[in-house]
Amino acid sequence: MKRYKSIPIFGAILLLFAQSLYAQDAETVQELSLEEIWKIAETNNRQLKLSDLNLQQGNLEVLEAKDRLLPEISIGGDVKLNSKFLIYDNGLFSSPQDVPVKGYGYGVGYNLNFNLFNGGKERRNIKMKQEEEVRIQYGVDLQKHSVKYNIAIAYFDLYKFLNFRDFLDAEIAAEKKQLSLIESLHKNGIVLKSDVLRTSVKLSQLELSISDIEKKIDVTTQRLDILMGRDTKDKLEINYRSGFKMDAIADSDYTDYLAIALHQSPEYKMVNSDIKLGEINIKQIKATMSPKVSLYSNYNYTYPQVSFYPYSNDLWGFGQTGIRVQFSIDNLYKSKHSIARAQVINNQAKEKANIKKDEISIQVKEAYLQQQQALESVETAEKNIARTAETIRVIRNSYLNQESLLTDLLEAENASLEAKFNLTTAQTNSKLSHIRLLAILGIL
Repeated sequence: MKRYKSIPIFGAILLLFAQSLYAQDAETVQELSLEEIWKIAETNNRQLKLSDLNLQQGNLEVLEAKDRLLPEISIGGDVKLNSKFLIYDNGLFSSPQDVPVKGYGYGVGYNLNFNLFNGGKERRNIKMKQEEEVRIQYGVDLQKHSVKYNIAIAYFDLYKFLNFRDFLDAEIAAEKKQLSLIESLHKNGIVLKSDVLRTSVKLSQLELSISDIEKKIDVTTQRLDILMGRDTKDKLEINYRSGFKMDAIADSDYTDYLAIALHQSPEYKMVNSDIKLGEINIKQIKATMSPKVSLYSNYNYTYPQVSFYPYSNDLWGFGQTGIRVQFSIDNLYKSKHSIARAQVINNQAKEKANIKKDEISIQVKEAYLQQQQALESVETAEKNIARTAETIRVIRNSYLNQESLLTDLLEAENASLEAKFNLTTAQTNSKLSHIRLLAILGIL
């Protein structure tokens, strides 16, 4: 009796163990939303990592520019072998006087130079580097919007293909049942053999289509994994069966969206930053016509003393501290064309800003209208699905009553499947058009 009682207990344990394994497997495959994928990509996407490194480089360049404000100071020393110290007091061709000096020598000392004024070039250089860092940040923001938009394209492509696969699976299952029915009708002499063949051909085409969809799913999944910076060996799942909420068009019109874009768009900020850099560069070139004032100091210990008379074989020290003023006269005429060139570059930057403004206005208009068109396409596709479903119902009944041809039924079924494809495509296009508009506005 104990033996027979242990069997159901052991079976229950196996059942619980199997359920535990199933639960663990279900936990390992997590369905990711678009927002979750964006969050993963912000950390792991390779393009964004490169953008962050560029931003770090810009920050270090600012610190380097600030370091140039610090005084220059150096220490040095030397060891040397001295030749004979000959003085030709009666001319080169006379017998020289041999001044006794040591055969070797050495020296050690320091040198300091501190810039007091040079037309503000060093501080202006800091401003230029800071503006370049800001421009890099705008580029980082632009790259983030681009990556998020590309991820959205891949995400909704995958969403679309997965739904297409489900539609085709359902259509194949329904077509197999219909083929069995037609074969039965053929055996009873109700329909022709050609009806069986036509249905078989359609079934083969559906199976070929689903094979093509499976390949597209694999490619799109890999593209999405790469954009996420994720290991392609890990299985990626998205929740595509529950559908998603359509984005209604906001009360804002085109002019409101354009105002947001001109205030938030990273692209427009970048061209305006180029104008600021051009203006600073003009001032920087003009600063070359200013005098340079610096504080200097040096002191050296030298052995032996052979620089001043009377000479000595003793250790000696000598230093200087003072203010040095330099003025490059040649810059008064050399900088003329440099300033003109910088002015032309700045004017080019202003024209580029105007061109970019026109481009953004067109992009905003196009994205705004695309969003409207996409929502209208969704409404049309939903109506077409209802119409094709009713058409199939009517034609199927008439076909079974031998009042219509099989080709009419197959065409109606193809139209219904196409309507489902069109609805899913319209829904994804609606979401993508909204995301594209946000990316252009700079608020994605």
